[in-house]
Amino acid sequence: MSRLDELRDTLLIGGREGAELYGRIFVVSAFGGITNLLLEHKKTGEPGVYGQFAESDNTHGWHDALNRVANAMIEAHTSILEHPADVQQATDFVRTRIDGARNCLIDLARVCSYGHFRLSEHMLQTRELLSGLGEAHSAYVTVLMLQRSGVDARLVDLSGWRGDGDVNLEERILGALEGVDPMTEMPIVTGYAQCKEGLMREFDRGYSEVTFSHLAALTGAREAIIHKEFHLSSADPNLVGQDAVRKLGRTNYDVADQLSNMGMEAIHPKAAKTLRQADVPLRVTNAFEPQDPGTLIDDQPADASAVEIVTGLDIIALELFEQDMVGVKGYDATILDVLTRHDVRIVSKVSNANTITHYVDASLKSMRRVEKDLEKLYPSARISSRTLSMASVIGRDLSGLACLQRGLVAIAGEGLEAIGASQGPRNVDVQFIMERDILKPVIKALHKTFIEAQDKPEMQEAA
Repeated sequence: MSRLDELRDTLLIGGREGAELYGRIFVVSAFGGITNLLLEHKKTGEPGVYGQFAESDNTHGWHDALNRVANAMIEAHTSILEHPADVQQATDFVRTRIDGARNCLIDLARVCSYGHFRLSEHMLQTRELLSGLGEAHSAYVTVLMLQRSGVDARLVDLSGWRGDGDVNLEERILGALEGVDPMTEMPIVTGYAQCKEGLMREFDRGYSEVTFSHLAALTGAREAIIHKEFHLSSADPNLVGQDAVRKLGRTNYDVADQLSNMGMEAIHPKAAKTLRQADVPLRVTNAFEPQDPGTLIDDQPADASAVEIVTGLDIIALELFEQDMVGVKGYDATILDVLTRHDVRIVSKVSNANTITHYVDASLKSMRRVEKDLEKLYPSARISSRTLSMASVIGRDLSGLACLQRGLVAIAGEGLEAIGASQGPRNVDVQFIMERDILKPVIKALHKTFIEAQDKPEMQEAA
């Protein structure tokens, strides 16, 4: 979204004229960095307005954070809007929304200063209120830019700003689209949708894909397209090289689910489910190469066995060793309950007679709390956490490729060592566990063996 002016000239308008401009609905996210300022930084955890409001004992902290958001929003749209009148309209919009949010939080804090009310009971709604500011701003700016370029663009604000909050997601979308004709105007829709289900309760920042998928299903879209800054490729091109990667072109939802499990979401699994059930195909494209068809994701099996993508993820191995575990039931369920209670995402799991190891995607802070709870439940057990990484080889059908064996050979061939590896009977992925400092060279080695060798017969023969 921070390159919106480029998207206007390629994706949104490009060479289209008249009726060719329409028949499309765009769902937009916030400008780069804005959601981090509103909530918390996605990678570092540095608190934004939400974090300051929830935890800071400095009553001015969240006010200052909200001011930073306003300044960042104004800077974002000033850098891309070309007409002074549009800049002023966008700035007025920002100030109105920011002031409204500020007054709302002041009133909430005042009410919760009385003993009958608890601020903690309202934090989810507060998080949703703040998050919606980002998408509303970017959608409004997009409409201004398109209208200035002669496009009949229309803002479809699903954020529930000063609206009725007692509607479900379907009602919110259909109500906002009432009277909108996508064939004669271009609806620009906020990625965040306020509804009584509370999208952030389950999806947190993944809510825009849920909105996107429901919108596509409800409107009977011919195709649902996710526009990214890059193609869905066989690996990170910055890691293995631009010339080494290849665009997937075609894959299925099974692979998309495995990517999601590795923290590399093409689309949220539940959003994909909505599209599958509505029989709406999904396409992932590079927004800045609008003529390229990108990658089609459907429910069809592969024509032949092949590795399609190699990726990796930093993980923590939570290990519970109990000498007397063998033959005793209940350990698995108890550990799962503790991990669920602390909102820890499980990536994979292995076990033997007296040890259960969960590979999880979580912070060390969260794992310390998990360990304390498990130590109380199993005082005689030895519980530990260890920072590791996981590399995964993924494809629609890996049968007959000996990926586990060849992957271990490829890793050893680079003088590296895997400390664990596993492959399920469904033949869609193989996982390799290693120390964190060798994840990148392992991914490069696996990509060279399974992807680059397919494109170069001489490498395939050597392998």
